[in-house]
Amino acid sequence: MYKKILLPTDGSEHAKKAGEHAIMIANAGLADLVVLSVVDAGYLDALVEEDLKQKLDNSLKKEGKEAVENFSAQLMESKCQGVCQQNVKLTTEIKEGNPAEIILKTIVEDDIDLVVIGSSGKHALTKFVYGSVTDKVVRSAECPVLVIK
Repeated sequence: MYKKILLPTDGSEHAKKAGEHAIMIANAGLADLVVLSVVDAGYLDALVEEDLKQKLDNSLKKEGKEAVENFSAQLMESKCQGVCQQNVKLTTEIKEGNPAEIILKTIVEDDIDLVVIGSSGKHALTKFVYGSVTDKVVRSAECPVLVIK
């Protein structure tokens, strides 16, 4: 069974559904759950206005923090509804950088056995501009990846 499950989240509906599955899998095998939010502020470097760049960067960091906090609340709610009968050890991480690269790096650094990820993220435009984070993770991960629609 899995010992450590990674749930990358951006707060999207697909990420929330992935979270529900991650909770069930973690509970069934008493696995640890690592919830990761990656703030991708790299494209902000193209902005000339420093004040605007800082405001957007702060906004992205706040969004990442909210995604992690919302998942933590979701986990607590599921325990209250009897979905999680056991104690699932939850770790939250917020990192900055390219989402796919950070997820792949976290898999290795945190010794992850399984990634549970939503099929698409919150910002549809980035899928066309940068390519799908999920696709990159599926192709390059050194562990099984469960994609949730």
